[in-house]
Amino acid sequence: MSVRPGVRLGVDVGTVRVGVAVSDPRGVLASPYATLQRTWPDDDTTDDDIATIVALAAEREAVEVVVGLPRSLSGGEGPAAGAARQYAAELARRVSPVSVRLVDERLTSVDAHRVLRHSGVDGRRQRAVVDQAAAVLILQAGLDEERASGRPPGEPVKDKRRRPKTKDGQR
Repeated sequence: MSVRPGVRLGVDVGTVRVGVAVSDPRGVLASPYATLQRTWPDDDTTDDDIATIVALAAEREAVEVVVGLPRSLSGGEGPAAGAARQYAAELARRVSPVSVRLVDERLTSVDAHRVLRHSGVDGRRQRAVVDQAAAVLILQAGLDEERASGRPPGEPVKDKRRRPKTKDGQR
């Protein structure tokens, strides 16, 4: 199978930091990009971490953003998954028309810590890059899933903006 061409972004959402990864234009390999401080917009500004991701998507002409969905080992969803869904919905609203998809990210942070530890990165330095490493694992899993299935990975996130009604009352 093949992967649709185009750059994709991978996002690992945390409560304090957000890891970001970027794929190559052929959609084959994910690479770390940045760790962003999680910031929240207020009424006076929209200068937050989502705005940074939106700007990166525009700069790289991304075709898709893949956001990690933290499920439990049993496949259920807890508060962290709800927060990731909410983040992805806001991202989808602001990055439209670029699609946003949720991909199962079970154990990516654990795997990222293990990979960093085995590569000799000490504990203090790990905190700065573990979110990027997790974003790489999320994005690479999405790319690999698409390559294996021939379909976009995970589940789509719907842009929550309401479409105006047409003359016949339809949306």
